[in-house]
Amino acid sequence: MERTYVCEIMNNIESTILVRGWVHKIHDLGKITFVQLRDKTGIVQLVIQKELEQSLRLEMCIEVIGEKALNQKATLGVELLVKDLKVLGKTYYDVLPFEINNQKVTATLETQLDYRSISLRRPKTRSVFKIQEEIVEAFRGFLRELRFSEIHTPKIISSSTEGGSEMFTVNYFEKRTFLAQSPQFYKQMMVGAGFEKVFEIGAAYRAELHNTWRHLNEYISLDVEMGFIKDEFDLMDLEEGLLNHVFAHLNKTCATELALFNKILPESIKIPRIPLSEVQELLLKEFGKRSPAGNIDAEGEVILSKYIKEVYNSDFVFLTKYPISKRPMYTMPDEELTDMTKSFDLIYKGLEITTGGQRIHDYEMLKANIIKFNLKPEDFGFYLDSFKFGMPPHGGFAIGLERLTMKILDLENIREATLLPRDMKRLEP
Repeated sequence: MERTYVCEIMNNIESTILVRGWVHKIHDLGKITFVQLRDKTGIVQLVIQKELEQSLRLEMCIEVIGEKALNQKATLGVELLVKDLKVLGKTYYDVLPFEINNQKVTATLETQLDYRSISLRRPKTRSVFKIQEEIVEAFRGFLRELRFSEIHTPKIISSSTEGGSEMFTVNYFEKRTFLAQSPQFYKQMMVGAGFEKVFEIGAAYRAELHNTWRHLNEYISLDVEMGFIKDEFDLMDLEEGLLNHVFAHLNKTCATELALFNKILPESIKIPRIPLSEVQELLLKEFGKRSPAGNIDAEGEVILSKYIKEVYNSDFVFLTKYPISKRPMYTMPDEELTDMTKSFDLIYKGLEITTGGQRIHDYEMLKANIIKFNLKPEDFGFYLDSFKFGMPPHGGFAIGLERLTMKILDLENIREATLLPRDMKRLEP
């Protein structure tokens, strides 16, 4: 007999079926025992006669053959009258680290992360990663429909891509190398190599000395790079379309998981686009909030997002035209605005989730800009040389997967949207 998943029980035409999963709850009434069996798709109630009960304990793995019986009080509207039961995985514990079968978790987030393989057994906790899985699926599907190619680039690199000191070093056969902050150089090179439009879903590493609700030292970056663009607004158009597709896909595939968080995603997203200088002026004039030079801080992002929601009824806002001094050396200067770049950030519910922009595609211009940033062209040889052979106008952006997930569900801490977090204090599990 083939296994039936819980989500398939109602549509299975057979009256007797086989299910497998974990013991989620036990309610012993003496002659019979009601057990909730949990698998990755849901929970079903079992009715077990005493002689078959076998001293079940919470979280045992079991296999059951049972006969379907209608029961309107059961969650599925059906329960299984157990005919045969096997214990597939015994349990060895005195007390569970925390309760799994209650709606509310009393354990701290740190305790839940210490016992991650246990905390993920909670359907609501695990549903975060079903949603994350579908974000990735939608991201990939949308771009492939537009003839983007998926690439996989090295994560051990010889030099910094973003500049600065926030790099993890690696001893690579007695050579000092780094963990990649992004696939930036490589995705640009692949545009010039003839792929034209590329994307990558991969780990990125930042040695940031932050231990906050919004920072990770290892995260998943959804990277996009596109050739033959007109300007940075082509990229914003692309990302707006992408996010509309992601939300539509989540509404279609994750309605049950979204409902656990009381979330209904909008059917359509239209994102305002405002120059950074105007935002800084707005924050100062309307809210008395001074911004740091060439940027806005975390508090400013929150204030701005509330304003955008009230005025534009949008959870998103593009901030455009960042200063040259605040962007990497490969960012295209704006020919119409002195000392500004053709770049942008995307703020979602008070948090930056994207940085992007048009890149310099001319070899001599890029070389001069590297020198202007007090860097040495020879340190970027393989990257810079690729611009000698006809690089098209191009640009791209990157979305932090965990940040996007966190804000979609309004989670309190980015670690809740991270399967196995790596931060300043956590290297295990």
